[in-house]
Amino acid sequence: MDDNAPGTIRLSSATGRWVIATTVLGSSMALLDSTIVNVALPRIGRDLNADVALLQWIVNAYTLTLAGLILLGGALGDHLGRRRIFVVGVVWFAAGSLLCGVTPDDVVLVLARALQGIGGALLTPGSLALIQASFHPDDRSRAVGLWSGLGGVGAAIGPFVGGWLVDGPGWRWVFLLNVPLALVCVPIALRHVPESRDPTSTGRFDILGAALGAAALVLVTYSLIGRHAWAGLAGILAGAAFIRVERRRPNAMLPPSLFRSRLFTSVNLVTVCVYAAFGGFFFFVALQLQVVAGYSPFKAGISLLPTTALLLLFSAKSGQLGERLGPRIPLTVGPLFSAAGLLLILRVGPHTSYPADVLPALLVMGLGMVTLVAPLTATVLASVDTAHAGIASGVNNAVARAAGLLAVAALPLLAGAGPLAYRSATQFNGVFHRAMPICAGVLVVGSLTAAWLVRKPELAGKAQPECKVCCTVHAPPLEAQHGRPGRTPPLEPLPPEE
Repeated sequence: MDDNAPGTIRLSSATGRWVIATTVLGSSMALLDSTIVNVALPRIGRDLNADVALLQWIVNAYTLTLAGLILLGGALGDHLGRRRIFVVGVVWFAAGSLLCGVTPDDVVLVLARALQGIGGALLTPGSLALIQASFHPDDRSRAVGLWSGLGGVGAAIGPFVGGWLVDGPGWRWVFLLNVPLALVCVPIALRHVPESRDPTSTGRFDILGAALGAAALVLVTYSLIGRHAWAGLAGILAGAAFIRVERRRPNAMLPPSLFRSRLFTSVNLVTVCVYAAFGGFFFFVALQLQVVAGYSPFKAGISLLPTTALLLLFSAKSGQLGERLGPRIPLTVGPLFSAAGLLLILRVGPHTSYPADVLPALLVMGLGMVTLVAPLTATVLASVDTAHAGIASGVNNAVARAAGLLAVAALPLLAGAGPLAYRSATQFNGVFHRAMPICAGVLVVGSLTAAWLVRKPELAGKAQPECKVCCTVHAPPLEAQHGRPGRTPPLEPLPPEE
């Protein structure tokens, strides 16, 4: 057997290390961009004479296309080759980043951010699906933990890198940074990462479903930011049409069969709560530190580094602990820690002390993130078979991005933010103190949802005692040898291109 074939790669091998490095680097581009821009928002707003609504669109134009098309990106990877679509996504993302960096005005910047989101929709599900399809089942838990931890570090260092760039060469370099990262990532992927795909994929793509899902997100977001009731109603109707279409189409972008798994459904409900709160936190805290506490972009960015350190040190261990304990405990406890951190961050104000006010909140917040992120990701993948890793990853990523998107769109409205609130320390401080308790409450709902709905599934070996290989959190076996009862054969590599 080829030791570099999909499903056989060991984490300790050179190929395994290359797969981790490539997928982390690629996915970190998308994750980094989700947080790095937040630190740059006040400077971008002043340079482009923007109001709060435009700042929301700079964030949400990216998240809209990412969330709306990520399911299609996962399906394309399953059929055409996960490595191939991943590489296309990295190149596309870099091109959108280049356009953001040279933008002449706010309109082009928002459009370029939407292009970035398309690239992110192609590379993000592919990165995690490559992990799940490439590694030997015994190493998947550790591989997912490393991917989650190192990818989380990529997102967490975004504020630090963004602040350094904004204070140095300027906010445009926040986007231009992605170009050299892509130039490193693409050659490594083409040379060292094996290709894989879903052998049952038909090649028929749900374009209508993708269009309706994206339309629903666009209209609801436009309704919340622009405060237009008609757009919200139209978005709800588009969402209802999306659900109806997906139930009836044989090649549905969002297969209803995935949600027959109670575990998959439950964890995605937790994902909604967790990532809505995280999206609101990262959007508001970068502004609060600069507008109210008077921090420079660099100081605001470096202030958030404790969460990076916690993710770097403990995410892999958290994945292993989640495997032993099952998903219920970490998904119940983690959101509560994060909620406590959000309430502690309310101490940040005009006369903030970093050791007394900022640091304790970030440590508690980071502890919650470490506790829940890796087990959540591993549990989503464990609830489906390897052949559907791409679409399962796409669904969970779409849920996470859509939750963050709607939070950024809705929170300024719920917190009473005026058009120019971010230019007044007094006004924005009031907005911040109304927004963070809302985010904390959403995290508590996520914790209660996990405690109520998430259960540790029975070991597959109890029903099929001959099976010895099980994936994360003891879901049914993902792969083994051909011809053995209860086991799915390994994915076949794609033939070399002509």
